[in-house]
Amino acid sequence: MQKILNNYSINFSTIKRKKEKIKYLVFHYTGMKSEKLAIGRLKDKKSKVSCHYFIKKNGTILNMVPASYISWHAGISNWKKYDKINKNSIGIEIQNPGHKNNYSNFSIKQIRSIEYLSKKLIKKFNLNKKNFLGHSDVSPDRKKDPGEKFPWKALSKHKIGIWHNLDNNLLKKMRSKKIDHKQKILFLKRLIKIGYFLKKKKLERSFFVIKAFQRRFRPQIINGKIDLECCEIAKNLVKSGLN
Repeated sequence: MQKILNNYSINFSTIKRKKEKIKYLVFHYTGMKSEKLAIGRLKDKKSKVSCHYFIKKNGTILNMVPASYISWHAGISNWKKYDKINKNSIGIEIQNPGHKNNYSNFSIKQIRSIEYLSKKLIKKFNLNKKNFLGHSDVSPDRKKDPGEKFPWKALSKHKIGIWHNLDNNLLKKMRSKKIDHKQKILFLKRLIKIGYFLKKKKLERSFFVIKAFQRRFRPQIINGKIDLECCEIAKNLVKSGLN
């Protein structure tokens, strides 16, 4: 059993929430070169940001805000019928320099800690695998984390997050193939079913949401353009009842 160390932040809402209010788990990367500076920022009153758990490069897990309180990790965010996701989620920060600082692979020790902590939280809060999200999922116009190198596919085998069950060779044949307007609208409607926030009257203004979907489910190409591969993945996720 892995030990979780306490290193508390003062950046949280002091009103306790009920256990059943916790529906989601949101993964982040720190986006900072220095682990020490990242932890310092999450504890700095002036920053007004925090998380419930922090996973260091060596896999050490820090508890920074008790789960019964709301930490300030997601900011302006939406998923399905929920907005301001902080009040209904647990936030996990993972040390990684991020896209602005030579974005790197997550370490094996970090991935093992992600699995361990996630399983622990699934059991404690009865979390559904479909409710494991990335910061870019809930704030697509602002955030890229945890990014395309985050191991969503591998984690889904442990019922941590969702993934499609399509053959990779088949998908490659569909990659970059153009679609018609009807297929495009159908894809965007499926994104809404999965949980992404899109205003139905502004489906065309969806560039960042499409990139967020690609970053998570089709990380090989992240361009905000819908192709046949994207359509097939979204269709499979919805059809499989994973949305």
